[in-house]
Amino acid sequence: MQREEKHFEMTLDAVVQRLNDLKLAVLSMIQKLEMEYMDINWPTFLDNFAIISSHLTGLTKILAKEQCPPLRNRTVLPLLVSMDRDETLVNITEGRVPVFSHDIVPDYLRTRPDPITEQKMQQNEQKAANLTNDAAMKQVTQYNKVVSHVLDMVSKAREEWEIESSSRTGIQQTSSMADTQMLVAAVGMGKGLQFKANYGPGPGMMVPPSIRGPTPPMGGPSMSPGGVQQQLGKAPSAVKTNIKSANQVHPFSR
Repeated sequence: MQREEKHFEMTLDAVVQRLNDLKLAVLSMIQKLEMEYMDINWPTFLDNFAIISSHLTGLTKILAKEQCPPLRNRTVLPLLVSMDRDETLVNITEGRVPVFSHDIVPDYLRTRPDPITEQKMQQNEQKAANLTNDAAMKQVTQYNKVVSHVLDMVSKAREEWEIESSSRTGIQQTSSMADTQMLVAAVGMGKGLQFKANYGPGPGMMVPPSIRGPTPPMGGPSMSPGGVQQQLGKAPSAVKTNIKSANQVHPFSR
């Protein structure tokens, strides 16, 4: 009896130690996801996940040992159930369980899964026990084929990616620095731009009043385009304009 109790205490100590390690690993992973989400990469995430998986595997091995007494045969009874806040319980549970009341006792002291979950587990165990060796070998063979096919696909994709990355010397250039500098020089200093000299205004262009020719009288002879261009070439003086204005005869004069 004492030997069984000793094994039971050793098992509980090992389980508690594994649970603490698992809790620290989960907390570390959550902290990295919340605080270092900008810098964390996929390999680091996989390493943290592997640590959590190793703790779970170790916990499963401890519980699966022959020396470990089955916990489902044990019954855990609460010594005190109260609706008042227990500071000791708060410190032990790190603030997660402030009150050890009747509502949470069935959940925290449960040594067996829920009835629905336990029923499903029993059905799966019974189904696995009734499976024949031939059917099991067929399922294992099919599973190996699927895994091999997926592995071949992943290996082929990896080889193609490595070949593509090795053949690519660098990042493809999408801009030219020389063209950029030429464009900046043309916009800022007018470098490389060609100007065309215009000797006369085109159709629809406005002419300043200083070089605008005299307006022909109404009903008078119209000027030819050549005469307009000659007058636009040199601006007439104000005196000549006044003389010409004086010499003109008003068409409505009697």
